[in-house]
Amino acid sequence: MTRRIAIIQGHPDPAGHHLLHAMADAYAEGATAAAHEVSRIEVALLDFPLLRTQVDFESGALPPTLAQSREDMRWAEHWVFLFPLWHGTLPALFKGFLEHIFQPGFAVEYKKDRFPQPLLAGRSARIVVTMGMPALLYRWYFGAAGLRSFERSMLGFSGIKPIRESLYGLTFADDKKRARWIEDMRRHGRRGD
Repeated sequence: MTRRIAIIQGHPDPAGHHLLHAMADAYAEGATAAAHEVSRIEVALLDFPLLRTQVDFESGALPPTLAQSREDMRWAEHWVFLFPLWHGTLPALFKGFLEHIFQPGFAVEYKKDRFPQPLLAGRSARIVVTMGMPALLYRWYFGAAGLRSFERSMLGFSGIKPIRESLYGLTFADDKKRARWIEDMRRHGRRGD
């Protein structure tokens, strides 16, 4: 079964030479080879202000530079988020992007005196995170707190499931490991998961 997939590459460096860029490319190659439809979003190439007030979050207009990204995400059935772990969580630019995209009315509907209603049910996601520390240390010692917050507070709260993870630690590893990780992404792309 073919799927509509949005690949959201959240590394904030626009230079494009990082492991995550290669992983996003590999996922897209695998997905395209398997006849999935793919849309790509490179957050570092987008220019947008950060949200600063509750009013901006609840009722502010989406910056025009993010309109296509939101439409691509609305179109997709499966989302692939790729980002480096910075201080235990998402880089600020990527978090700022998501705050705009996930404003009320897109991810969740708020009505007075009712629990918020998720609007993204029926979608799935894969989260790909690279980090300098061992992934096992991040998961077990630190409890993967930043990742869990993203999964629960944004994705899960919006109705997205299942949510799968791919954590890659010690990313300064040798070329053999990096090549295996890139192939791992290509395999996920072919499966559309």
